[in-house]
Amino acid sequence: MSKVLLDRKDIDRAITRMSHEIIEKNRGTAGICLVGIQRGGVHIAKRLALKLGEIEGSDIPVGTLDIALYRDDIGVRKEQPVIRRTEVPCEINNRRVVLVDDVLYTGRSIRAAMDAVMDLGRPASIQLAVLVDRGHRELPIKADFVGKNIPTSREETVNVVLTEDGPEDMVAIA
Repeated sequence: MSKVLLDRKDIDRAITRMSHEIIEKNRGTAGICLVGIQRGGVHIAKRLALKLGEIEGSDIPVGTLDIALYRDDIGVRKEQPVIRRTEVPCEINNRRVVLVDDVLYTGRSIRAAMDAVMDLGRPASIQLAVLVDRGHRELPIKADFVGKNIPTSREETVNVVLTEDGPEDMVAIA
């Protein structure tokens, strides 16, 4: 059985709040590049870029990052990883890169994403924005910008559905 924790309006409010926090922490948007982790993080990064653009009146570059080959479980998984696009439309050297993902859980995906970003260049800093932080970290990783903290058990699953991939925006727990 699934329980909806965030609906479209809740997600919109979270994106708006996170955008203001990004602007405040970085004193504007100059030198920022948003990089969405494939798959769910890409849609959230694009939404953040639109909101940041509305607020600041500027275009924010948005990239996509595939971390499949950087994961630490690649040798123990039964199935082969699905390789998606990595496409960052700007030079990341000396930029503030904001990694974006839908759910932060163990921190292993973020570690892989940081390795992937470092292979692209040397950013001035890497920040992390996530729509949902569900806890249960296995690595010392903490998000800078969080849409919603949702305490969960390890047996529960957090599902983020966005209109880009599904019928409606929602975050549900099963």
